[in-house]
Amino acid sequence: MSALVTTHESSPDPQRLDGRVVAAGLVDAHIHPDKSSWGGPWMSRANATRLPEFIANDLATQRGYTRSVEERAHALLQNALANGTLAMRAHVDVSSELGLRNVEGVRAAAERLAPWLTVQIVAFPQFGLLTNPGTEAVMAAALHAGADLVGGIDPLGLEGDVAGHLDAVFGLAERSGRDLDLHLHDGGEPGLAQIRQIAERTIAAGMQGRVTVSHAFALADASAPRLGETLDRVAAAGLWVTTCALGDDPVLDPALLDRHGVDLALGSDGVRDSWTPFGTGSMVDRSHLFAYRTGAMTDAQLERCYRAASTDGGRLLGIPELARPVDHDSPTHLEFAGESLAQVVVDRPAPTAVLRDGRPVPGR
Repeated sequence: MSALVTTHESSPDPQRLDGRVVAAGLVDAHIHPDKSSWGGPWMSRANATRLPEFIANDLATQRGYTRSVEERAHALLQNALANGTLAMRAHVDVSSELGLRNVEGVRAAAERLAPWLTVQIVAFPQFGLLTNPGTEAVMAAALHAGADLVGGIDPLGLEGDVAGHLDAVFGLAERSGRDLDLHLHDGGEPGLAQIRQIAERTIAAGMQGRVTVSHAFALADASAPRLGETLDRVAAAGLWVTTCALGDDPVLDPALLDRHGVDLALGSDGVRDSWTPFGTGSMVDRSHLFAYRTGAMTDAQLERCYRAASTDGGRLLGIPELARPVDHDSPTHLEFAGESLAQVVVDRPAPTAVLRDGRPVPGR
């Protein structure tokens, strides 16, 4: 093994100040606060291995909660804010069974933390769209009840009708003038083929830069023969992708995506819900996991993982103050004890200061 060479810049670093590291505000690009048990007693989870089993467990868990969606979501959002998350994209369940209650609960929780925390809500058909009659109408209603984006889920793997599902979600997005964010867990060539179809639909609808594919596990298979072609189509369509580095899920390679010009942001996914006992709501923790899962070693690689959890997410959500690099004069920034941003990613400290628009976030 060759020795690592370290270098030290002689010029002042605008991201260092009196033993503190100045960093961009964090953005959670994919989280499910309506499902979380945060702030409540320990919840034992049923074993599941297939997506339909997880979904069934999820619905049973939500039916069994005694605390309201607003109470549980507020507890998680408040913890995320204290740990430096200033914006998030929340995927919130809508269905014929749940109606609008989850959207209304998460919106109420978010309003209690405004203007410090910006929350975009995706109307998410977790339990199916075409396969769950009545859900499309509830999704349309959700866009008038606090949801900001149209969601989708596995057009092939869950719905079994790629064209029908894409017709429905793109149609709803176009009619409402909203952006679109689809869950896609399907792997292999079937998953890649769906991503190419989403890219084609995006261009046809003139929605470049306004469509996100969440998880996009198929893009994590470096051996897939059509991976490079698919990534090029993703870039041409201006699709965003998000990854979460959760458990043993496939994780996207930021270096590969950068080479193909694909925009990537990082999220928490589920936090202490029926899907997983893990998660803290801290995007510093998540950038650490992302770095660990992708084999980050150099300072530049570690900083890249923080960028996926901060300014890249700010660009995805369209929030200028969270999309720009910062220094100690920036009115919105975080401060950490440490020597460098790379060290922050490795050590996972809580921020010593969280400022938005020049004001410290209250209650820390």
